[in-house]
Amino acid sequence: MKPELTLYLAAPRGFCAGVDRAIRIVEMALEKWGAPVYVRHEIVHNRYVVEGLRAKGAVFVEELDECPDDRPVIFSAHGVPKSVPAAAEERRMIAVDATCPLVTKVHKEAARHHEDGLQMVMIGHAGHPEVIGTMGQLPEGEVLLVETVADVAGLRVRDAAKLAYITQTTLSVDDTADIVDALRVRFPAIVGPHREDICYATTNRQAAVKAIAGRIDALLVIGAPNSSNSRRLVEVGRAAGCGYAQLVQRATDIDWRALQGIRAVGVTAGASAPEELVTEVLDAFRDRYAVTVEMVETAREDVEFKVPRILREPA
Repeated sequence: MKPELTLYLAAPRGFCAGVDRAIRIVEMALEKWGAPVYVRHEIVHNRYVVEGLRAKGAVFVEELDECPDDRPVIFSAHGVPKSVPAAAEERRMIAVDATCPLVTKVHKEAARHHEDGLQMVMIGHAGHPEVIGTMGQLPEGEVLLVETVADVAGLRVRDAAKLAYITQTTLSVDDTADIVDALRVRFPAIVGPHREDICYATTNRQAAVKAIAGRIDALLVIGAPNSSNSRRLVEVGRAAGCGYAQLVQRATDIDWRALQGIRAVGVTAGASAPEELVTEVLDAFRDRYAVTVEMVETAREDVEFKVPRILREPA
């Protein structure tokens, strides 16, 4: 007899509209121009997705100078510094921007504040492609990066009366709120975004994890190690009282020994993880347990973003 286990399946989970759009852009580019199509950086942070697109003819590179002039290049969903599309234009390349529209919103926000004479403070993780892309929208020194509340105390700004802040779209909602509070205490005149920069998908997935955390003995987050929003889900689960939380890329990564004796497991997926991998994990549990699945839905998402016009026009 298999031991009984309840799986609490968080919803929303998995692909967001920005990720879905980015993948469609690569697929449509391959259909329009044929292989190979070059993609600067991983289109989204998920190995399964990247390998699937590579098999169809996408070539993933880290820098524009790795791309030939005569093939299309796609900029990833995380966005790129302003210098990258400028270089592509100078080389007369066919360039398609797959930057998530919610990241583009932050770029425009930063540019608008810069035009108003404000210096920017960005809350985000150093080295993340989205942070590099956003900071690269403005001249060097115009965007100061903070990662923690402690970083706020060490900020050296040009004029405390002329500041604005923006955030990476995939941060922990709670941690970011603490940093914003610290910024407002130190710089009372600092200007915030008109609408929250952390995207709806990140916020919704974190809320769903909080909703199941009190019912489970362990949490599995399906996502990639370099996926910021997936790693935040693990942290949110732990902060909400879940004693064990693990990030797995696929079912083969599950640490079954750590789950011995448990009776309730939560399952969710980062915004760049496809539903096929969720099904794979559920099937792996069914092989070992008599599983009851309970869906815990905290929000419904119906957001959809259009692909760039260049892909909708005839070749």
